[in-house]
Amino acid sequence: MFEKAGEAGWKALIPVYNKLVWSDIIGRPRWRVILLLVPIVNIFVLVGMVIELVNSFTKWDFLDHTLAVIGTPFYFLYLGFSKDEKYLYKSYEYEKENPQPKDGFREWAEAVIFAVFAATFIRMFLIEAYTIPTPSMEGSLLVGDFLFVSKAHYGMRTPMTPAQFPLVHNTVPLMGGESYTEAIKFPYYRSAKIQDVKRNDPVVFNFPEGDTIVYARKRTLDRGTNNYYNLLRAYNFSRETLLNNANYELVTRPIDKRDNYIKRCVAVSGDTVQVKEGQLYLNGTKAVNPEKIQYRYSVITNGTPLNKSTLVEWGINEDEIDMNQRRGGLDSYYNLSEEQAEKIKSLSSVSDVIKQIATPGVIESTNVFPHDFENYKWNMDNFGPLWIPKAGETVGLSPENIAIYRRIITVYENHTLEIKDGKFIIDGKETAEYTIEQNYYFMMGDNRHNSEDSRVWGFVPEDHIVGKPLFIWFSRKDGVGIRWERLFRSANVM
Repeated sequence: MFEKAGEAGWKALIPVYNKLVWSDIIGRPRWRVILLLVPIVNIFVLVGMVIELVNSFTKWDFLDHTLAVIGTPFYFLYLGFSKDEKYLYKSYEYEKENPQPKDGFREWAEAVIFAVFAATFIRMFLIEAYTIPTPSMEGSLLVGDFLFVSKAHYGMRTPMTPAQFPLVHNTVPLMGGESYTEAIKFPYYRSAKIQDVKRNDPVVFNFPEGDTIVYARKRTLDRGTNNYYNLLRAYNFSRETLLNNANYELVTRPIDKRDNYIKRCVAVSGDTVQVKEGQLYLNGTKAVNPEKIQYRYSVITNGTPLNKSTLVEWGINEDEIDMNQRRGGLDSYYNLSEEQAEKIKSLSSVSDVIKQIATPGVIESTNVFPHDFENYKWNMDNFGPLWIPKAGETVGLSPENIAIYRRIITVYENHTLEIKDGKFIIDGKETAEYTIEQNYYFMMGDNRHNSEDSRVWGFVPEDHIVGKPLFIWFSRKDGVGIRWERLFRSANVM
């Protein structure tokens, strides 16, 4: 193509210089090549250069432009080797003097395609809107808060499954089903970051146990999802049992298509975390709690129901009532901040408000990491001490601690692990230690008794980190009302 344009063919083979010559061929100033060094912007500049180069070969049609952008190498080969295709003019200069007419359909089609293309790349690399669906971060972030999340702060992550339905995450709206194909896969890569993940940062990340999803077959559209690992642990299922169960369908997902969670990073790699009687300790020191941290309280009344409007005024709503634990009558369970608990306690109809803290050493649930209750008798209020794995650090392996590191070795870092006669075989080699390959983080919800977090599923790997919440751009309560006081507030609150 360069030779057809009157340039020596060898110029096309030299990186950077070929873009300068390319600019000459299409009639663009050379300084614009600098824009190819700007992330995100470079994508749009390069697409423009592709279109203007095929225009120089008189390919002005919408179909030609589409083929050139989607299948650039093949279309360029065709233009370069076809004897019938000739270079005629510097397209940018020519079009300024001879504007090419476009019909209404093409004008709209190009505008829509550009808008979707631009929005997709902005969402993929720079910033994305999220909503808070559950009360696990109450009362810092509320159900119905809409956030803008920066994907640049912790480094922009290259999409691992780029072939997808535009502007959605992992399911197709209305139709249901997965919104992507794994026919094309890219390795994990993260660009330079603005800052590291810091302690107490709210962080958006891909759900670590979201690699396998269980759908209930009887429902359509969303089909009712279940946590695969929770089902295995709660009912002592095996994978084969679920696969053979006519009521369930198993779907596996790549890292970047797992559900997005938001929690507070309470510990970074290299830290030691512990929870004692509900209080978090970091590296042996009592951690600073979020201002509106919540716990479950038993509210005992004389039989008079609590006034709902009063509860709403105090920031308490149905989302903060633990419906699974609620027994009605004189005793109900609420997830409250200390301030809210004191307000409820002041009501004449309330005889007592009791914080529900689990007893140390008592196993209350099968869903407590590392799910080895012979060696770790932990619960949500009495957890650890647990060291957070750090890249480059080597840990000794033993029958007592393998439950902590098994998923890191096999799932997050993709090695094989066998245990024979008490000995560990990783990738076919016997070893008594393992070197951690990436950093990990420990996440907790501010609503400590109504949050499925690292106390349940363990560590969050660095390659699962999505971004940093910036601010609340909209907030809706009860599905209808607007929380005007929360608009444009920072999402980074303690």
